[in-house]
Amino acid sequence: MTRYIVGRMFWGLVMVLGLVMVDFVITHLLPGDPIDALVGNYPAPAAYIERVRHDFGLDQSLPMQLGHFLVNLAQGNFGFSFVNRQPVLPLILDRAGITLILMLPSLILASLIGVALAVAATGQTGRIMDSVLTGVSLIGHSIPVFWLAQILIVVFAIKLQWLPAQGMRSIRTHDPLLDLLRHLVLPAFCITIYYIAVVARVARASMLEILHQDFILTARAKGISRRAVLWRHVLRNAAIPVITVVGYNFGTSLTGAILTETVFAWPGLGGLFINSIANRDYPVLSGIFLLASIAVVMANIITDLLYAVADPRIRMTPARA
Repeated sequence: MTRYIVGRMFWGLVMVLGLVMVDFVITHLLPGDPIDALVGNYPAPAAYIERVRHDFGLDQSLPMQLGHFLVNLAQGNFGFSFVNRQPVLPLILDRAGITLILMLPSLILASLIGVALAVAATGQTGRIMDSVLTGVSLIGHSIPVFWLAQILIVVFAIKLQWLPAQGMRSIRTHDPLLDLLRHLVLPAFCITIYYIAVVARVARASMLEILHQDFILTARAKGISRRAVLWRHVLRNAAIPVITVVGYNFGTSLTGAILTETVFAWPGLGGLFINSIANRDYPVLSGIFLLASIAVVMANIITDLLYAVADPRIRMTPARA
């Protein structure tokens, strides 16, 4: 097991390094000039513009900029944000924490409800309830997040005025926690609905495949109730695809709510990412890509380890001849 984890960590590090280098090159090749964000729209002397370009290393060739970035990265220096005028690492970590406040509860709730819906649909195979649950999950997966978000704002924030439309905190509040929860309801609902549909569809398809296996028929022949068979035998043996999709969802959680955060003005990584693209804030973009790559690789390693927990037949050791 230890050898397996070390091997995956090594190749994960190689993959993250490769992704960061590719992302660095792509972002620097995009049209636009970060000097526009640094200097502003006002006319500035050419000498001043060249001085700013030199101070931020933008006058160097792309290979030299990449080399300096990798050297600084090895020292724990993620660079300095052109737009926000502060070091990149604390800026990204602060925004990542705000994004996780939104994403983690939504993903946990979506995983639990999605699995429960899949079990309920599988237990009613071929009946009206199965069709209804399947249709609801399909609709939840098909609705554009940005459209659903705007509908929720119009209905619950503007028409009914039950919940705030945007932001994370109110200017005046007597209960900060309650105020945070009120701001969290609408964006969390958008994310939860989408991921419920994904988990439910994958879990249902996997459970239907297991449901017709011989050992399931044997368990039913022994007198075990259908509900017990679904929860104890079918769900556990169908867990591998479910763990895969849930692990993938958590791996992309840091950047998985960009549209939702943008519509609801949630001050997380999504808004920072969009703003950094618009202003060509290269250090922030590279930092976000690095953090997202690490999150995905770590989620994949944890997912592989959970495979062995869900199915003891899986061994995390290299095959031997």
